Amino acid sequence: MTSAIKLFNRRKARTRFKIRKMKSDRPRLSVFRSGRHIYAQVINDIAGNTVVAASSLENGVKKDAKKGCTTEAAQVVGKLIAERAKTAGVTDVIFDRGGYKYHGRVKALADAAREGGLSF
Repeated sequence: MTSAIKLFNRRKARTRFKIRKMKSDRPRLSVFRSGRHIYAQVINDIAGNTVVAASSLENGVKKDAKKGCTTEAAQVVGKLIAERAKTAGVTDVIFDRGGYKYHGRVKALADAAREGGLSF
């Protein structure tokens, strides 16, 4: 039987392969989801640096969302990352969900980022 970690790593490799295969000059919106918080980064792979980042650990997010592990907090982080990316001059990104399924908190973050002005 295949363990959950192996399945996660397989999904992650498949997602990253598809992103590399596109060979786009757009930065990628990478999502990391832990048990307690959610993090998002806009990464420029060509230059090898992080353009902007946001997480549910920040004070502004903690005030808007009661806990860091809810879809409500993910929506706030999505809006925040979109706002910061637009001020940095980034409007088109590639969404990198990693090995996470596009469901729940990851989907809430992506939808909020789209509403905030990012296109992917």
